[in-house]
Amino acid sequence: MKTVFWFVLFLIGLAGVVLPAAYFHAASKLPQLESEFDLEKQLRHTIEGERMSLRAGTFDRSRDIRFAKPDFGRLPKDLVALYISQLGCPTYFQTPREDGPRWAWRLMSRLWFGTEPGGDGRCERWLATQLAGMLGIEGQVPLAVAAHRLHGFLQKDQLLAYNMATLYFERGIVGVEDAAFKVFGRELDTLQLPELAEMALTLPPYEFYDDALECRNEARIRENRDVVLGELAAYKLVTDERARNAMAQPISCHKD
Repeated sequence: MKTVFWFVLFLIGLAGVVLPAAYFHAASKLPQLESEFDLEKQLRHTIEGERMSLRAGTFDRSRDIRFAKPDFGRLPKDLVALYISQLGCPTYFQTPREDGPRWAWRLMSRLWFGTEPGGDGRCERWLATQLAGMLGIEGQVPLAVAAHRLHGFLQKDQLLAYNMATLYFERGIVGVEDAAFKVFGRELDTLQLPELAEMALTLPPYEFYDDALECRNEARIRENRDVVLGELAAYKLVTDERARNAMAQPISCHKD
């Protein structure tokens, strides 16, 4: 019994040394990420370079390559609702931002055990981790450290806005505004609920971007569009009537 007791104490002591050392080592290798200004600077360099690569290859001057600071207020609320519901966090904006010991335990349990507690904090971590990946950060520990830093200065709406502005679709197409223009030939804020539901299928976890772009598998697009609309109504994020009316519309591939 004493042997087990001392072994447990040894493991606790070891964790108290190893974990902070791993954290600070990973942190020392990260780009500067102390504020939103630092994040914007990093993203501007990455995304504008990506968009410029497309312009150089096609001589397409139809869209501005500059990276604009993500603005949650400009995002279509229906698309936001579709996205959070498909990520499994329909109550994302109805629950407080996770912080303190719960947030620390979430990161630690995910990193060391491959699991994490339930709750909307799961989506907060996922969004922050995806954003860190867009900065070119790789590896479980560096991503966890970067996600922690990003979560420290981004609120829940900002995490979502930055994520949606940095989703990578294909060469030179970064963010939901680029993707909407590429798929529908129109700006994101002009799309209606049926089209936004199709747009949601190009995002995680579906990621049917190529199908939507090339109008492949039309039956599957319509079937899944109607599924996400039905779930949106079930979560009370739109009315049943709006969902039914959207389902009655043809998919955008059929529109001239």
